[in-house]
Amino acid sequence: MTDDVPHDSPPLLRLDGVGAGYGESLALRDVTFAAPAGQQIAVLGPNGGGKTTLFRAILGEIPARFGTITLGAQVAIVPQTERSRLDFPVSALDVVLMGTIAGRPWWRPAGRSDRDAAREALRSVRLEDRADVAFGALSGGQRQRVLVARALVRRARVLLLDEPYTGLDTTSAKRLDGLFDDLAASGHTLLIATHDVAQCQPWDAVLCLNGRQIAYGPPSETLTPEVLEQTYGGGLLRLEGAGDGLAVIADHHHGHAH
Repeated sequence: MTDDVPHDSPPLLRLDGVGAGYGESLALRDVTFAAPAGQQIAVLGPNGGGKTTLFRAILGEIPARFGTITLGAQVAIVPQTERSRLDFPVSALDVVLMGTIAGRPWWRPAGRSDRDAAREALRSVRLEDRADVAFGALSGGQRQRVLVARALVRRARVLLLDEPYTGLDTTSAKRLDGLFDDLAASGHTLLIATHDVAQCQPWDAVLCLNGRQIAYGPPSETLTPEVLEQTYGGGLLRLEGAGDGLAVIADHHHGHAH
């Protein structure tokens, strides 16, 4: 947590004993954690481990079968840019403006105040000079930052990021790191879904999921071989000299560049 955010600030998000799923199936259970303002929290787990279910439950898209979810601020999802359609003839500004639709009647076009807010959101992610560029013509890292701006224009302070580093080169990933640091410093709470164990180490906390909550806490206490074995099963590769016996995921890394 940064020094710009009061250390005694109440959590913007709290889950107590949450279980959620689809139809008769329970995809995730026993999730309990609190996320204060200004924290970057990794949501770590294999495909099918419950990361998407967790995000959908927090967003209210599926009900919590058990437990309670308490939100202290507006929440928004930031999807993967790789899953975005790139052939639509829309600009970066148009994409950010999509975040203002919820705040006005569907039949009313975006007004000046909406456009001003969208440009300010682009400025906050350092892309004000790309406002009129086609979304599909932007780099992967720039598109990801535009999607963050779309969440910010909704005045969301809790951001759920779906593997935002997927497909990014090292330079783009570092710029995204800087943006996330800035957002945390300004009091946003970020939940960042990822497969990358090493990526989690600088963040404030790690939530490990595999159908249930395996562990939650600071990386130094959570990223142990025992916890990772429960989170990922047998898909682990131990590296000599990694320190503290840290295991790195082999079968679930997908070759992402970070």
